[in-house]
Amino acid sequence: MKKIILTFSLSIFSYLLFAQDNKDEQAIRNQLQAMFNSWNTHNYDDMKKYTTDDVDWVNVVGMRWKGRKEVQFAHQAYHNTMFKDIALEQKQATVRFITPDVAIAHVLSYYGEFTTPDGGKAGDTDDLATLVYVKKNGQWLLTAGENVTVVEAAKPHDPVKQMPKN
Repeated sequence: MKKIILTFSLSIFSYLLFAQDNKDEQAIRNQLQAMFNSWNTHNYDDMKKYTTDDVDWVNVVGMRWKGRKEVQFAHQAYHNTMFKDIALEQKQATVRFITPDVAIAHVLSYYGEFTTPDGGKAGDTDDLATLVYVKKNGQWLLTAGENVTVVEAAKPHDPVKQMPKN
C-alpha cells in the first residue's frame, strides 16, 4: 500500500511539474510574440513589458547595447530607418529551462531585404537568436539576447554533420 501511495504521489508531483513547465514555456512564447509584435509594428514603446531593466543585447553585426534604455533606443532607431518596412517572421522556437527561473530560447526567424546605412543590401535571410529569460515576480522577462545571420552556404561544412553517430 505504501508503494502505491508513493507511486501515486510521485505521479501527481511529476504531473504538476510538467504542467508548470508547460505554463512557463507558454509564458515565454507569449513574450517572444510580444517582441515580434514590436518588430512588426516598428514600435518598441512596450519593451518594458517583456525585458528586464538591465537587458543586454548583441545585434547581428556585433554591436552591444546594455540596459533597456540603450536596447530600446537602438532598436527604435533602426526601425525608423532601414527596418521600417521589413517584417520578421518566426519560423521555429525552442525553449529549454536551465533552472525553474531561467530559460534559453533559440528562435529561428526570417526577415526580408533591406538597405544598410552605407547603402548596401542585406537581409532576405534567416536569423537565429539566442535569448535568455528570467522569471521575476512571476513574469518571464528577456534579460540577454544575441542574433546571428544564418549563412546557408556554410551549412554543408558544419563539422557536426560528419560526427560519428555512436
